[in-house]
Amino acid sequence: MAGEVSAATGRFSLERLGLPGLALAAALLILALCLLVRRTRRPGEPPLIKGWLPYLGVVLNLRKDPLRFMKTLQKQHGDTFTVLLGGKYITFILDPFQYQLVIKNHKQLSFRVFSNKLLEKAFNISQLQKNHDMNDELHLCYQFLQGKSLDILLESMMQNLKQVFEPQLLKTTSWDTAQLYPFCSSVIFEITFTTIYGKVIVCDNNKFISELRDDFLKFDDKFAYLVSNIPIELLGNVKSIREKIIKCFSSEKLAKMQGWSEVFQSRQDVLEKYYVHEDLEIGAHHLGFLWASVANTIPTMFWAMYYLLRHPEAMAAVRNEIDRLLQSTGQKKGSGFPIHLTREQLDSLICLESSIFEALRLSSYSTTIRFVEEDLTLSSETGDYCVRKGDLVAIFPPILHGDPEIFEAPEEFRYDRFIEDGKKKTTFFKRGKKLKCYLMPFGTGTSKCPGRFFALMEIKQLLVILLTYFDLEIIDDKPIGLNYSRLLFGIQYPDSDVLFRYKVKS
Repeated sequence: MAGEVSAATGRFSLERLGLPGLALAAALLILALCLLVRRTRRPGEPPLIKGWLPYLGVVLNLRKDPLRFMKTLQKQHGDTFTVLLGGKYITFILDPFQYQLVIKNHKQLSFRVFSNKLLEKAFNISQLQKNHDMNDELHLCYQFLQGKSLDILLESMMQNLKQVFEPQLLKTTSWDTAQLYPFCSSVIFEITFTTIYGKVIVCDNNKFISELRDDFLKFDDKFAYLVSNIPIELLGNVKSIREKIIKCFSSEKLAKMQGWSEVFQSRQDVLEKYYVHEDLEIGAHHLGFLWASVANTIPTMFWAMYYLLRHPEAMAAVRNEIDRLLQSTGQKKGSGFPIHLTREQLDSLICLESSIFEALRLSSYSTTIRFVEEDLTLSSETGDYCVRKGDLVAIFPPILHGDPEIFEAPEEFRYDRFIEDGKKKTTFFKRGKKLKCYLMPFGTGTSKCPGRFFALMEIKQLLVILLTYFDLEIIDDKPIGLNYSRLLFGIQYPDSDVLFRYKVKS
C-alpha cells in the first residue's frame, strides 16, 4: 500500500511539473554534476583522477578490469591517489606498508559511519545511525561466533550437513551431474540458514528455504547498485523482493522457527529491546546478517571446489591429508555419517586451508573503506597527503594479492602457497621487509569480518564431507574468470559456470 501511494505521488509530481519544470530539474541535475566534476586538486592532496563521465567518474574503467586499471593508475600516479567513483571521491592507499594509516586513525577515519550508511541503502536499516548503544550491543553479539559458541555452531552445522547429504549416501553409486555454482549456493544457503536461524516448524521447511534462497540471490545480484546512490525504484523489482525477505524475518515469523543459534538469539534480544515487536526493521537487521553470512561464503565455496576440481594434484593432496586425519583419530568412512571433526582437527588440515586461502587470494576484492569525518593529513615515510572531510579512504587488497614480488606467479593457483616446511606459512616479504598484512579477504582492523571463523569452518566441513564420501569430476574443464559486478565488495562471482559430476564412493 505504501509503495502504491509513493508511486502515485511520484507520477502526480511529474505530471504537475510539465515540460518547463522537467527542463529546470534536468538543468539543476546537470549543474550539480558539473559542480561535482569541477573539483580540483589542492596543495598537499594526492593526484586526482576524475575520469570523463560526470558523477560516474572512472566506474566503467574499474568495472571492466579493476586490478588492471588500478595497476595502471599506480604506475602513473604512485601508491596513493584519489578517484571519482559513482559520486564519491575515494583515496586509495596501495602500499601495504602504509595500510596502518587507514587502520589506526579510528577517530578521523570511521568505519561505523561508512557501514551504517551502507546498511541503510542496502537493507533499509536507519536506526543505527542514531542509536550508538544499539550499535555497540549488536557488535557484542559477535562473541557468539568464537570460542565455545563456535564449537556449538559447528556441531549444529554437522547435523545439518548430515540431513542434507545422508539421502545421497543411501543412493546407488551412479553419477549425478550439476552446475557448480547452483550446487554451492544451494548447499551453503541451506546449511547456513538452518545453523543460524533454525527450521520453520509450521510449513514445508525445504520449500521455505528454496523460495527464500531464490529471492535472496535476486536481491544479492543488485547489491552493488543498492549501495550506490541509484534510487532503489530504478532497480526493477529489487525493492519488493527486499520487502518480501524482510517480512520472512518479522517477529511473528521468527516465533515459528525452532533451533535458534546463540548469536541469533542474542541479536533478537537486542533488537526487541530497541524496537517495538511489529517493527519490520527487525527483519531488515536479520536480512543484513543473512547477507553477511552467505553472500561471500557461496562464491568462496565455488572457487575452492573449482580449483580443486581443475587441479588433480591439489585434490589428491587434500584427500590424503583428510584420510590421514581420519586414520589418526580412529574414524572410518562407513555407511551413514560416522565421521566427526572438532574445530582443532579442522584447523590442522593445513593443505585444505592453504587451498581455500589460495582461492580467496585469486577471487577476493574485499576493500577496506573508511569515511573521512574531518580534514586530515596522513603522514607516511613516502610523504604526507591531505584528505577531505566527506571523502572515503580505501585499501585495495587485490594489488597486494597479485603482487609478483610477494606471490610468485600470482596469476596461478598453487594449493601449497600457504605451506612451508609442513606448517602454515605466515611470513611474506616485500622490498625485503616482512608484511603485517599479506592476505585480506576478510578486511582488517575494526572492519575485519567477525564471522570469518564460522565461514572458514563451514567451507572446511563441507569440503571434508564431499571429498570423503564422494567421487568428484569436472566435465567442463575450462578457465573461468571473475565477474566484476560487485566491484569493491567481497568475493567476486564467476563470469560463467561449469558442469561437474559426483557419485557416492563405492
